[in-house]
Amino acid sequence: MDIPMLERDALSVSNIPQENPFRPLITMLREMNYRFTTVTPASHARVNRRPGNEWAQDLQGILGWSRPFQQHVVSPQMFEAMQVADILEAHGDGWRSRIRVSTLGDQLFIHSAYPTNEADAVFFGPDTYRFANAIEAQLRFETGQIRRAVDIGSGAGPGAILVALARPDAEVLAVDINEAALRLTRINAELAEAGNVKACYSNLLDAVEGQFDLIVANPPYLVDPSERAYRHGGGPLGAGLSLAILDTALERLASGGTLLLYTGVAMIQGSDPFLEAVQARLANTNTVWRYREIDPDVFGEELDSGVYAQADRIAAVVLTVTQSESL
Repeated sequence: MDIPMLERDALSVSNIPQENPFRPLITMLREMNYRFTTVTPASHARVNRRPGNEWAQDLQGILGWSRPFQQHVVSPQMFEAMQVADILEAHGDGWRSRIRVSTLGDQLFIHSAYPTNEADAVFFGPDTYRFANAIEAQLRFETGQIRRAVDIGSGAGPGAILVALARPDAEVLAVDINEAALRLTRINAELAEAGNVKACYSNLLDAVEGQFDLIVANPPYLVDPSERAYRHGGGPLGAGLSLAILDTALERLASGGTLLLYTGVAMIQGSDPFLEAVQARLANTNTVWRYREIDPDVFGEELDSGVYAQADRIAAVVLTVTQSESL
């Protein structure tokens, strides 16, 4: 999402008003059965470069592919809903949306327009879908009561909202250091009618108290020279934030509580340095844990240069850690 939009009154409030300015737009999109699956930035660029894709010809082109459009492409009612939501900026003799709308299950999520060059852009993409699948699988498996849950680095809010909708009696926190992300989490939670989600600013769990029955996280895990918040994981291979989340969770999980961490790992000459660090941290803890690779090759374009020049691949993994119940 472009910074100028986030500074506008419609999104700068700390709590979303009863009349969410995005509700008319999202309501119309639902009635029209709008659907869009967000791809990687590299795939997005390739598709948009194809001849004939310079300008949008439908809503997917406008709100999914972030292409400029002529006003006649949409109905007067849809154009008015876009104006109410304050998402449009002039582009030549047409317009361009400052946000994207993507589908996740039955829900629509608002997030940053392509390209996500801003330092506080709010990410949504293939990692989100894999993260959501991991959460849904965990919730089907989870038999214990979830009274408190937290999504660390909530982004646009899909993790927190999925948990909140599945466990409506739970208190679900969505924490992030990106104010733009927190605004969108509040908006998306209100649109999804997930009233038990509370979005708040926190560096990891520093600004929130208590223990949690479920901690979920889909942190950035790449090394980004620009250190954009949604992309840069820190550390020599991007695993710094993921390991910090593990350390924090070990201190804040309630008895029987579980951490679900979805992240990416740079494999070096057949070895997994992240797994080695995880094993060292969990060696003397009272936990039960599982580590699985769910996609062997993501963001392959990163292997061309930089810190990944010697990496074999970047894999998507899920780590679950359950604190053994106190006797």
